[in-house]
Amino acid sequence: MPTTGERFERAVAIMSRLRGPGGCPWDREQTFDSIKPYTIEETYEVLEAIDNRDWEELPGELGDLLLQVLFYAQMAKDQGSFSIDDVLDRLSTKLVDRHPHVFGDVKADTSSEVLRNWEALKKEEKKKRQGPTGSESESILAGVSSAMPALPEAHKLSSKAANVGFDWPDVEGLFDKLREETDELRDELKHFPAPGPQPLGEGVAGAGRPQVSEELHARLEEEVGDLLFVLVNIARYLSLDSESALKKTNRKFKHRFQWMENQLHSSGRDLKNTSVEELEALWQKAKQQERGGQ
Repeated sequence: MPTTGERFERAVAIMSRLRGPGGCPWDREQTFDSIKPYTIEETYEVLEAIDNRDWEELPGELGDLLLQVLFYAQMAKDQGSFSIDDVLDRLSTKLVDRHPHVFGDVKADTSSEVLRNWEALKKEEKKKRQGPTGSESESILAGVSSAMPALPEAHKLSSKAANVGFDWPDVEGLFDKLREETDELRDELKHFPAPGPQPLGEGVAGAGRPQVSEELHARLEEEVGDLLFVLVNIARYLSLDSESALKKTNRKFKHRFQWMENQLHSSGRDLKNTSVEELEALWQKAKQQERGGQ
């Protein structure tokens, strides 16, 4: 049986062959930018397999995610920037350096102590990379990438702030904040033109709806953003991942809605010709059916 190292080397060699002379035309044409969307897609497919506890599918999805790393490393090697060896060396060094409580003599008995040590070590690493001219007063939020999706970005921003004590003392404070932000949104809605916010319905988006000024639109967007930020903090406070929670709710909604569609289609009907009251009754049946299948 081949060792783990031999298996890894085979995967690296295959990637090199695909990008090399006589390899795959598609693989040879790819760039760092063209591969980025696939990296995001593969990451979400890994998360979906985990959410579904699909242990048969997860190895394949993790392999697809590892392929992204091999692809980037091979492209970097092709242009003379770095290789997969540099990636592995950096990873191993980082793991050892950031776990002095395992590989050194630093004491850390709890997860919170580990995280505090981790943040301090990352800060020191950054100062070393910057050299003697590096800023001593750089924000603790500077390392949070604005390129990530908004929910995980909000989670990381608030987590880093919480690590230095900028946090709610208890979850009730968060619910108070949620009510405050809800009230502020409702106050802004008082300025919404009559008859107030309406569902889009059919036709061209926005057709027949009250026209909202740019100023009011901006204020409503800000208040909705504040509400979402508080909800992300509630999830963080409960040690939940808001992105994963919303993904699961999206899938739940999709499953229930498609169940309703199937029920109507089986009787020769469709959603457009069904009353709101009947749709609500079907929705409740979808929920009951879901619970009964568990």
